[in-house]
Amino acid sequence: MEVIEILRNVSKMIYENVKDLAGTDNAAGDFGIGAGGDISRNIDIIAEKTVLDYLKEIKFDCIVLGEECGRVELSDNPKGFIIMDAIDGSANAVRGVPFFCSSLAFATEDRLSSITDGVITNLSNGDMYWASKDKGAFMNGLKIKVHDKDPIYKIIGINTSGASSDLMEQLQPIFEKHNHIRHFGANALEMAFFARGLMDVFIDLRNKIRIQDIAAGYIIIKEAGGLLLDANLNPLDADLSYKTRISFIAAANQKIIDDVILQIKK
Repeated sequence: MEVIEILRNVSKMIYENVKDLAGTDNAAGDFGIGAGGDISRNIDIIAEKTVLDYLKEIKFDCIVLGEECGRVELSDNPKGFIIMDAIDGSANAVRGVPFFCSSLAFATEDRLSSITDGVITNLSNGDMYWASKDKGAFMNGLKIKVHDKDPIYKIIGINTSGASSDLMEQLQPIFEKHNHIRHFGANALEMAFFARGLMDVFIDLRNKIRIQDIAAGYIIIKEAGGLLLDANLNPLDADLSYKTRISFIAAANQKIIDDVILQIKK
C-alpha cells in the first residue's frame, strides 16, 4: 500500500470517529499538556489513538511525531516520519465551530523539505485534500491549484493569535489597505483552502507555528503551485523538532508576495 493511501485511509477513520463529537461535552476534558504544548482534549486523544491503532494494525514501519502523544517509535527500522496533528483547530472543535481538520504527512528524513505525502481532512464535512510529491494536489479526487490570476477581491489570511504588539504594528498597513482579511482558527485547513485557490496569501509571522500544524499543508501547497517562504523570504524549511517554531508566507506567485511585503512595515 502506498503511503498516500495509508494517510487517506486513516484520515477517513478519524472523520468517522470524531464527526459527531464537535460541540458536545465529550469533545472537551483536560488530559494535560501534550507534546506540542497545548492542553490535550478528548477529541484530540480519540483522533490520535485512531491513527496509532491503525498504523500498528498494518505494521507500518515509522516514527510518529504527534501533537499530543509526542514521538512514538513503531519500528526499529523506520521508513520515515508520520507528522500528525490529528485535530488542528481544537478550540473550534470543542466549541462546535465547523472549522477544524486532521493533518497527516510523511517525511523520509528529519526535514520539512523531505515531506513526500500529505492529507488534510475537513472534519466538519469530510472534504479531503491530499498531495504526493510530483503528482499534484487534489480535493476529493479533483485536481486543485492556487489562484494565480489577478483576484476580484484580494483575500489575505493572517494568523495573529497571540501576536506581539510589534508584529501587529508591522502588519497594520495590510489591514488598512483594501484587503479582505481572514483567519478561521485552523492553520492546516486554511493552507488547504489557499491551495484550492480560495485565498491569495496566507501569512503567519508570529514565530509560533509548529511543524505538525503545517506539514501536510506544505506539500499540498507546493503541489498546487504555490510559494512557501520563511520570514526572510527564503524557501521554507525546518527540522521536525517539537521545539522548532516557524514563521511563513504562502502566496500564489511572486507578484503577490512583492505587493504584500511592500505593505509590511520594516
